[in-house]
Amino acid sequence: MTVSQAPTVLLNSGHRMPSTGFGTWPLKGREAADSVVSAIDAGYRSIDTASAYDNEDGVGLGLRESGIARADLFVTTKLRGNAQGNGKGREALLRSLDKLGLEYLDLYLIHWPNPSIDRYVEAYEELLELAGEGLVRSVGVSNFKQEHLKRIVAATGIEPAVDQIQVSPTIGRRELVSDVQKTSTVVVAWSPLERNSGVLESPTISGIADRLSVSTGQVALRWLIQRDIVPIPHSGNPARQRQNVSIFDFELTDADMAAIGDLDKNVEGELDSSTHTQM
Repeated sequence: MTVSQAPTVLLNSGHRMPSTGFGTWPLKGREAADSVVSAIDAGYRSIDTASAYDNEDGVGLGLRESGIARADLFVTTKLRGNAQGNGKGREALLRSLDKLGLEYLDLYLIHWPNPSIDRYVEAYEELLELAGEGLVRSVGVSNFKQEHLKRIVAATGIEPAVDQIQVSPTIGRRELVSDVQKTSTVVVAWSPLERNSGVLESPTISGIADRLSVSTGQVALRWLIQRDIVPIPHSGNPARQRQNVSIFDFELTDADMAAIGDLDKNVEGELDSSTHTQM
């Protein structure tokens, strides 16, 4: 089953987002374009990038070369830290749209809250204004914790459509995921497969994969799907792309879900958004 046939998630903006997406970091240039083309050919319709990835031009080229109509694609990019506040959001969005070759974004995220700079509330308000003009269909955030989310909602009364955070078998983020899912905000998982960490070779995940005749990556992604989390794995390998998008024709048991959940190391993730600053 391809992602174009897979379930979609209804965002609080009224727009629908595919229930899995293709992440493009750290691909650049021609490699990014080719990977986007092969990902779309594999069935992906949601493509995720960011200004800070420095690959929006390559991603845009891939979108055009895919031959898929714009209306059938869901494109996400992110506002980088040095464009937060002081009216910089509009200029940053227009630059991203130009590089991507698009007239509008399906989803625009604040990449990191950067509390040391403390302009994320102002940036969120500006993104909402841009959405009101039709340049952005849905506005969300990335790497926001509960305290960051509370501030932007208190200031605007509008919950973000998405909070994209690091979630994977050993980085379960249970409390944050639970708190976000009590609102209208959808949780999206970056780095869902923990490449090179060894978790996909764990006996727990390998055993489930063998029993179901699927890959260990498919098991990890399905675990997220069944937690109502939207995964955005990234791979430049076409065969792996096809595997990663084919996660809707099997199910994990409650015991499987619990066993994978027990792999959680209860760690914050690679970077702590309460202290990390990304420009």
